[in-house]
Amino acid sequence: MSAEAPPMVDWALARSTATRLVKPGPAISADGALATVAELRDAASRAERYVTEVTGLDASSGHAPVLVVDRAGWIQANLDAFRMLLTPLTDLAADKLTSSPRAVSLGSRVTGAEVGVLLSYLAPKVLGQFDPFWTGPDGAQGRLLLVAPNVVEIERVLRVPASDFRLWVCLHEETHRVQFTAVPWLRDHLLGLIGRLIATADLDNGVLGQVVREAVRRIAEGVRTGEELSVVDLVQTPAQRVIVDEITAVMSLLEGHADVVMDSVGPEVVPSVAQIRAKFDVRRQGQGPDKIIRRLLGLDAKMRQYRDGAAFCRHVLDEVGMDGLNRVWTSPDTLPSRAEIANPQLWVIRNHPEPATPPAG
Repeated sequence: MSAEAPPMVDWALARSTATRLVKPGPAISADGALATVAELRDAASRAERYVTEVTGLDASSGHAPVLVVDRAGWIQANLDAFRMLLTPLTDLAADKLTSSPRAVSLGSRVTGAEVGVLLSYLAPKVLGQFDPFWTGPDGAQGRLLLVAPNVVEIERVLRVPASDFRLWVCLHEETHRVQFTAVPWLRDHLLGLIGRLIATADLDNGVLGQVVREAVRRIAEGVRTGEELSVVDLVQTPAQRVIVDEITAVMSLLEGHADVVMDSVGPEVVPSVAQIRAKFDVRRQGQGPDKIIRRLLGLDAKMRQYRDGAAFCRHVLDEVGMDGLNRVWTSPDTLPSRAEIANPQLWVIRNHPEPATPPAG
């Protein structure tokens, strides 16, 4: 990118927009906030031990810190991640559009505002998140974010025991931390897929216009027919869809694996686990305008990833046990395809051609 070219995203505007629009967190005393932070850190530590025991994955060779943040901290962390992941694309776009720096500058502000609005919508909803692409000054790979005000708010809304809920949330998020620290090639594999996706980006205005027109047509058709469509689903070229299918399969595996691990706890670990799961599943579905927004933004696809990935993991566990499931972490070649996520037996046949030994117990 030339020195004169302005950035394609106004990141400062994105941050100011998001922090201005985000809803305030729940009322809590200073002592209560400190106690929540301490309990979340302790729950994360306990959860890591449990996840390691259940999955058999060894994460001792890696290091990824746990950060307990507020909504503004989550926004900043995601802006940092977006900026890192989008740099190749924004550089490519700026190189192509340097003939009109004024238009680029205007576009960067529009995009910055859009990113800010999106993050302000998401910031109150995310309980925890593992960022695998962050690199710390000490060489740490990835970081776990636990959003304290959101955990407090949801445990109050669901009316479930706070200590149980905090540990339950940490079990899911710690599974992601264990996945990436125990499987060091996973981070680079995902980055490679994202790089391939960016390389297919066609920034020609005529092509973009055609894609947008097709997106509008299909959204209108989907409203009439009831087909589940999102902007993310529609604004893709055929070449991009192939790569997106690979990314979707990996994310389905990661999310479903985490859900299966967190659901493997019994009342001896989380006494109210059945109550929490039942109430939380209702919350995940969303209602009213919120559900429409989630659908248009493609966030319902995230829900499908939990469901389909969990079904894949449970089928494989039933067939070949945890050791057999752990073969997915051997290399990129053993990861399931999107078709195998939908039909787990295809993955079992491909990766376990030997006669299956029924899992113990």
